[in-house]
Amino acid sequence: MIKILFVCLGNICRSPMAEYIMIDLVKKAGLDNRFVIASAATSREEIGNPVYPPARRKLAEHGIGCDGHAARQMVSSDYDRFDLLIGMDHANIRNMQRICGGDTEGKIHLRMEYAGKPGKEVSDPSYTDDFETAWKDILTGCQGLFRSLQENK
Repeated sequence: MIKILFVCLGNICRSPMAEYIMIDLVKKAGLDNRFVIASAATSREEIGNPVYPPARRKLAEHGIGCDGHAARQMVSSDYDRFDLLIGMDHANIRNMQRICGGDTEGKIHLRMEYAGKPGKEVSDPSYTDDFETAWKDILTGCQGLFRSLQENK
């Protein structure tokens, strides 16, 4: 079982988009029973909120649902619970390391590493209003992660 946690600031845009895109990819491959996929926030400001409407619409455009999502904050025990913790930008990575007390096992990664673009961030579409670019970056990253996990199983 591979356990993946996607993380962003509020858990209403980027990280749930990554969560539901990845769920869709593994489900279409018939491998959903081999994965646990979730998402979380580094902040508390959106706790309990659903996926932000423009992000929900972008997922729906591609036939991906996100019903039942409620934003939650990452906790230190997530480090032990998940195999990979993937942040969307450098601020997320710093906050994830703070919450987890470091990254002694090398589990924390930047989203775009898996898209062949190490160091590149997924811009926050709640600020940029560019959900199309966020979609493309997150999808490319999820596809790369999925390929990587398939090759290294």
